[in-house]
Amino acid sequence: MTDVLVVGGGAAGLSAALFTAKNGLDTVVYDTDGTWLHKAHLFNYLGIESEDGTKFVEDAREQVESFGADLREAEVTAVEATDDGFTATTEEGEASASYLVLATGAKRDLAEDLGCAMTDEGVVDVDVSMETSVDEAYATGAMVRAEEWQAIISAGDGAAAALNVLSKEKGEHFHDFDTPDDAE
Repeated sequence: MTDVLVVGGGAAGLSAALFTAKNGLDTVVYDTDGTWLHKAHLFNYLGIESEDGTKFVEDAREQVESFGADLREAEVTAVEATDDGFTATTEEGEASASYLVLATGAKRDLAEDLGCAMTDEGVVDVDVSMETSVDEAYATGAMVRAEEWQAIISAGDGAAAALNVLSKEKGEHFHDFDTPDDAE
């Protein structure tokens, strides 16, 4: 059983995986490589003057893997809550985790099937930490927003979900704040 299962490998999912893996949680990301970022060119992402969306995804994947996340190209067809956390079904079989981060863009069927509450706008209802009405299940990015589908907003959502997971694991508010002394 892994600590964190992330479904989706766009800005939100990779951001969540970066924070959790970097801070010692066993993290698996399932992705079909269908992120909207492949259709984008980033001029409005803080710190990036101009970068092709596909190049951005490649760089992000490399960074996330360098911290130990396990990226798998497979579609998650179902998720369910269990006594120990969650089980996800893929064509590879089943995977279990204590925490679930859904980052599937505007595709909300997994959240609906899991029983997550939805808003009147038809998006997944989350709190400020991106936690859904299902304990230990998080939804991020376009899943939780009717229109604000920006990569940088999605990345922030993924980070918020990850920091909440890390806070729960550490038993106190956790801040992933690096200093120059941390650089190698």
